[in-house]
Amino acid sequence: MQKIVRAGFGNNNIDTCARVCHSPTGYGLKQTIGESAGTQNFDSVMESDVIMIVGANPTDGHPVFASQMKKRLRQGAKLIVIDPREIDLVDNTPHIKADYHLKLQPGTNVAIINSIAHVIVEEGLSDQGFVKERCEDESFKIWLNFIKDPKNSPESTEAETGIPADLLRNAARLFANEKNGSIYYGLGVTEHSQGSTMVMGIANLAMVTGNVGREGVGINPLRGQNNVQGSCDMGSFPHELPGYRHVSDLATRALFESAWNTKIDDEPGLRIPNMLDEAISGKFKSLYCEGEDIAQSDPDTQHVTHALESMECVIVQDLFLNETAMYAHVFFPGSSFLEKNGTFTNAERRISRVRKVMAPKNGYEDWEITQMLSNALGYPMKYKHASEIMDEVAQLTPTFKGVSYEKLDKLGSIQWPCNDEHPEGTPTMHVDEFVRGKGKFFITEYVPTAEKVNNKFPLIMTTGRILAHYNVGAQTRRTKNTVWHDEDLIEIHPHDAEERGINEGDWVGINSRSGDTVLRVKITSRVQPGVVYTTFHHPVSGANVITTDNSDWATNCPEFKVTAVQVTKVAQPSNWQSKYQKFSEKQIDFVKNGEEKVN
Repeated sequence: MQKIVRAGFGNNNIDTCARVCHSPTGYGLKQTIGESAGTQNFDSVMESDVIMIVGANPTDGHPVFASQMKKRLRQGAKLIVIDPREIDLVDNTPHIKADYHLKLQPGTNVAIINSIAHVIVEEGLSDQGFVKERCEDESFKIWLNFIKDPKNSPESTEAETGIPADLLRNAARLFANEKNGSIYYGLGVTEHSQGSTMVMGIANLAMVTGNVGREGVGINPLRGQNNVQGSCDMGSFPHELPGYRHVSDLATRALFESAWNTKIDDEPGLRIPNMLDEAISGKFKSLYCEGEDIAQSDPDTQHVTHALESMECVIVQDLFLNETAMYAHVFFPGSSFLEKNGTFTNAERRISRVRKVMAPKNGYEDWEITQMLSNALGYPMKYKHASEIMDEVAQLTPTFKGVSYEKLDKLGSIQWPCNDEHPEGTPTMHVDEFVRGKGKFFITEYVPTAEKVNNKFPLIMTTGRILAHYNVGAQTRRTKNTVWHDEDLIEIHPHDAEERGINEGDWVGINSRSGDTVLRVKITSRVQPGVVYTTFHHPVSGANVITTDNSDWATNCPEFKVTAVQVTKVAQPSNWQSKYQKFSEKQIDFVKNGEEKVN
């Protein structure tokens, strides 16, 4: 995909769903430790003595890994959960109970991580030997002066975060005093206006406690989808070529220009929000969207669909006629993982083969469709098998130099970097030194979100996933999983429900500064007063109709986790939902009529 954009389209306007979930991970970890990925393999958790989960719900979002984590917790590892909602691992999983649940106010992550580090430094619990040997002295001294400031103490941040100072101090002591402390985090860290700042704060905490570079520790982002790490690795961002090398780097560009026989722009291209804005202004004309459903997954749905309607050519390549496909001028039917060859790279940097077991029903593997489009546009691609694409990746990307289909078949899987120094891959990174040499501490000043509650919008809405569905549900909604979860619900605390005269199962309108939608209510004390929570698996729910265009300062990752709303009892769907239903039915009828004419 990024090759057809850069070589075929002649620009760097390539973006990926990774940006709307974990782009702050790439930015924050690259700055602090030198590599845009997690530090461990999943087996590492079995050596952890204390596990900190921040803004993640492993049992619902990452159930396979969660089963391994639960095994370690039942063996006696301690658990700290930092989340505004009571996830199952807090006190709803057999034989597991969190030692501490820091039930923070949404949007205050950075204040929390600073306070934890403040306690560790103030009480002399830091790993001074690790810091002296492995980290930059100057950056540490600057950070130390910052983190010692009384404004970062638990007592100073308590009013903002909602976390009692004593509770936070005890959690900090637990994390610092255990031998092996690991941090696992998810979209509740990254999908904030300070997502990148928080990732750097997590890296600061791991370094100051010496929890990097061995089994049982580390900084572990739980990625949002199965190949989202691979998408980032392969240069699917407007500013980076494969291997996280900036497009402005002359040597890197020269390498790709020679191999691809083309010129590559030295300026970063547009991110998806920029593309949409430019489309509405009439300057961005066409979009090729493969395997991503921006009409459902991106924030401010009405803005997204207006942009799609404004374009002259929208091409969608997917397994199903998803929400974005309803705005497409051209639809390329994609191939499933059973119908193509390739690789997936997961959150532990593990590259695994995807092997075709049946002929694609559409006649072509996904890469072949992209290649045919490129050839039709005048830029020739001549791959005969997906393995040749991996060979090119290995030729042009140092961290993948030793990767080949032959080696993958021999070893089963490989964790990059895989090169002459690590011919069979790297399960644990930063063992003797950080990729960047010395670890670098960064100032992580807490800046409150611009999304404020007021009398009109007195509640904060946050979002997440449920076990029965995968991401936007494009696949799982077409299965019997809907028996378990056939609609998205809005969770509200009993106190907030009583104030509004709302009962279990009522329809309620959720209004924000961006729009409104209607969902059925679930009353539960899993959320705290002043906070409501919903999922986004069903397009008719319109969860992203009400999310705002606020985003992370460094990467434009949307602030899905903080939206000021009001909730009121209603008797009918929202105007957007009524319009959506009519539009959706019209598009489905259009496709059916087209199929009848063809047949």
